[in-house]
Amino acid sequence: MRDLAAEIQHRLAVLAPESLQLDDDSADHAGHVGAAGGGGHFTLTLVSAAFVGLSPVARHRKVYALLADLIPHRIHALSIRAYSPDAF
Repeated sequence: MRDLAAEIQHRLAVLAPESLQLDDDSADHAGHVGAAGGGGHFTLTLVSAAFVGLSPVARHRKVYALLADLIPHRIHALSIRAYSPDAF
């Protein structure tokens, strides 16, 4: 099985990101109730032309749609910063 960070990056590749930074913040949440179940905590910064003309909410929905089956068990928390190239 692919490791979770690689799986997230693989799924987001469909957005043809110009930039993708995924930080695993799970260690910062040790002892947190969600962390006890094994779910990871991540911060994602993504720049993609797929976000041009979309509101921030619509951008987040696009990302969540690609990762929906990983939440909440494999991904417990995901902080998203999604930008179009002209807004970054």
